[in-house]
Amino acid sequence: MRFLERTDRDYESTLESLSRRSAAVPQTIENAAREVIATVRDGGDAAIRALTEKFEGRKLTSLEMDREQWRAQAAGVAAPVLAALERAAERIEAFHERERYPSFEMESAGARVGSRVTPLRRVGVYAPGGTARYPSTVLMAAIPARVAGVGEIIMTTPGPSAETLAAAEIAGVDRVFVIGGAQAIAAMAYGTESVPRVDKIVGPGNAYVAAAKRLVFGDVGIDSIAGPTEVVIMADDSVEPSWIAADLLAQAEHDVLAVPILIALGRAVGEKIAAETSRQVTALPRRQIAETSLRDFGVVIVVDTMDEAIRVMNLLAPEHAELAVRDARAVAASINTAGALFIGAHTPEPVGDYFAGPSHVLPTGGSARFASPLGVADFVKRTSIIEYEPAALRAQGDDIERLAEVEGLSGHARSVAARTRGTTGG
Repeated sequence: MRFLERTDRDYESTLESLSRRSAAVPQTIENAAREVIATVRDGGDAAIRALTEKFEGRKLTSLEMDREQWRAQAAGVAAPVLAALERAAERIEAFHERERYPSFEMESAGARVGSRVTPLRRVGVYAPGGTARYPSTVLMAAIPARVAGVGEIIMTTPGPSAETLAAAEIAGVDRVFVIGGAQAIAAMAYGTESVPRVDKIVGPGNAYVAAAKRLVFGDVGIDSIAGPTEVVIMADDSVEPSWIAADLLAQAEHDVLAVPILIALGRAVGEKIAAETSRQVTALPRRQIAETSLRDFGVVIVVDTMDEAIRVMNLLAPEHAELAVRDARAVAASINTAGALFIGAHTPEPVGDYFAGPSHVLPTGGSARFASPLGVADFVKRTSIIEYEPAALRAQGDDIERLAEVEGLSGHARSVAARTRGTTGG
C-alpha cells in the first residue's frame, strides 16, 4: 500500500484525485452493452437465448425458473445457513419498516395540496450469479421493496445458487429468470415475451451490467451506477492493528478494482497496520485478488490531527466509512459524506454487508456526496395533489396571472382569468 503524508508535495493533488473516483466504464464496454440492449429490444427471448449461449455457454430452454424447481434447489441450503439468512432478513425488514413515510394533505383558505405516496408496480432485482453467490444482496435489495408494498418483484440471475434462491424466497421475490449481464438489464427495462417490463432495476453487477443500467436509465428507473466497492478506515493507536488489517482485506478480496484506504492518525499507526496487512494477505484464499487491489488502489493516508482525518474522510465520501478511533460516536457526528458509517472498533464493515439491517446497496465512487443507501424511498413514488375551491382561485388568481405574464406565458394567465373574471382576453 502506498503511503501519503501531508509533507508530500502531491498530498492535496492526490487527495483530490482520490475524491474523483467514478463509476464510469470503458467506452468499449459501453458500446458492447448498447449493442446488447438493441439486440434484446429487437429480438426478445430469442435474442436473450443467443446472447446467453454466446457469452456464457449456457443453452436456455426457458428463461424463467419453474417455482417447483426453484423451491427444490433452495431446499438444498444447509440448515444453519438458512437460519442465518432468516435472522438477517428479520433485521433488514425491521430496519426498513422504520423508513416508511406517509401521504399527507394540508388545507389553507380553500386550497388543498398534498403528496400521495404509492409503491411501484413492479421492480427487478439483479443478482450476480455463476461462480458468485450473493444471497445477502437479494435480501438487501428485495426486502425494502416488499416493505414498500411493491406489487411484483422479479429477479434475474445467471446460474443461481441454492443460497440465492433461498434468499429470494425469504425476501418475497415473485419470479426468477435465469439470465444475466446486459441482456438481463435490457429484458427488464423493455420487456420480452417472457420477461415483464419493470418500473425500476436495482442491484449491483459487473461493468457490463453497470453500463447497461446507465444506458436504460430514463426508460426505467435505476438505483445507482455501482462502481468498485470501497472502504475508508480511520484508525488511531487505540485499536488492534490486526483488526484493521483484516477489515482492509475484507474489501480488497472483493475485486482487483476494490479500493481499500486507511486514514492513520500517526505514521506509526499506519506502519503497524500496513505490516499486518502484508502478513495476513499471504493466508487469504483470494490472495491474488486482494494483493492486486492493495497494490493498485490501496493507500495509507497519514494525518496528525482528528480535524484533518475528518476532512479527508468527508472529501473521499466513501461507500463504507469505518471509525476505529477513540470517541468514535463523537467523530461520527462530523462525517456527513459516507454511504454507511461503522462506528467503533467492534463494528467492522461485514456486519453491514450481512446482518445489521440497513441495506448494503450503497453509493460508490464518491457519490455519497449526494446519494443515499437503497431503501424504501427507492420503491415508492410521490404524486402531488392539488385541489382549489372557487374562492381560493379568486384569492390567488391575480398573483398567478402576474407570474405567468412575467414568463411570457399569456395562455397560462388566461386559463386562470377565464375562471376568476370570465374572460380569456383577445
